Amino acid sequence: GGQPRNVQPFSDEDASIETMSHCSGFSDPASFTEDGPEVDEEATQEDLEYKLKGFIDLTLDKSAKTRQAALESLKSAFSSKILYEFIMERRMTLTDSIERCIKKGKSDEQCAAAGLACLLCVQMGSGIESEEIFKTLGPVLKKIVCDGTASIQARQACATCLGICCFIVTDDITELYSTMECLENIFTKAYQRDRDTNGVSSTHNTVLHISALLAWTLLLTICPMNEVKKKIEMHLHKLPSLLSCDDLNMRIAAGETLALLFELARETDAVKELQEVSAISVSLTNKVTGGSALHAQNFERSVFLFAGRDERDFPTEMVKFGPERMYIDCWVKKQTYDTFKEILGSGMQYHLQSNDFLRNVFELGPPVMLDAATLKTMKISRFERHLYNSAAFKARTKARSKCRDKRADVGEFF
Repeated sequence: GGQPRNVQPFSDEDASIETMSHCSGFSDPASFTEDGPEVDEEATQEDLEYKLKGFIDLTLDKSAKTRQAALESLKSAFSSKILYEFIMERRMTLTDSIERCIKKGKSDEQCAAAGLACLLCVQMGSGIESEEIFKTLGPVLKKIVCDGTASIQARQACATCLGICCFIVTDDITELYSTMECLENIFTKAYQRDRDTNGVSSTHNTVLHISALLAWTLLLTICPMNEVKKKIEMHLHKLPSLLSCDDLNMRIAAGETLALLFELARETDAVKELQEVSAISVSLTNKVTGGSALHAQNFERSVFLFAGRDERDFPTEMVKFGPERMYIDCWVKKQTYDTFKEILGSGMQYHLQSNDFLRNVFELGPPVMLDAATLKTMKISRFERHLYNSAAFKARTKARSKCRDKRADVGEFF
């Protein structure tokens, strides 16, 4: 009943201090300094929780700007550290706040609330508690996604949230199929939309169609193989039509979805469909790229990769986090990684190190715990880092100089 607290926004400093103190075993060796001040972990944790409680209270404020700022601050905290115990005690309060903001808020507030719902499920992982959250928020998210009067941005955010939360929490195959059907009803409208005289489609709903398509593709990766085969037969011949969309992001989303479908189709007996759609997709390359040499090169590379006409393997990417490495070597893994990277942002590496759910998704095993002796040997002094950075800078400068010399020689020759 007292006066409301003037809570300061969650800052990067809060994130960095608490991240290192909360889970120092997962920190990068370079983050340790021999001459750094000692941090009172208990006091820091109490201060953090005090701020987060204030943010949760402010999600009920009368001011829309205050509510949105509180949601954004909670998103920043949830993406930058693991707060499982804190959230566990307040998950129903958080769920009620998110539900209220999505139902009654304007576009920006709805987007912030949907983003927080994603992070809430990421924090809780797959379990009974997350299922309860999704049972409450799922119907609300579906309603906004299908509401033609809601803003496109809010529908887009809710479509992404719906896909991610369903991916994390649901063990009910009926709910999985129901969610996919909801998303299908959105992005399949892109198949049927009117086209201009040049055969190129344009609509302000494209961003919504893209989000629904990518969320649907994510859920497809956890479907039983018999359902995957049905979806392939249903969509594999229609998706290439999206490759002629005038929106580059839609073309990329459609191309990557086709790539993933081809990857899954190879595990079924849908070989005939693969060959037919491969020919259709490749024939669209020139029309899609619109004469741009760069777009043509990138698009052809994508088309040939998913069409199976390129003998090269998947372009493997390596992701570094702390002392660990993860290789993204297939389209299913890439789709999953890109989705969580989008919502976690700069906190993706930290969550890969310490979030049990994400480590289970990417088959990384339990978190790597380092004892005090190991951490001490990994410490790097400021002077040593300075020497290393200087040497690296000189090496890069020398390498670039050689490249410049080669380019100069080529220019003089011509």
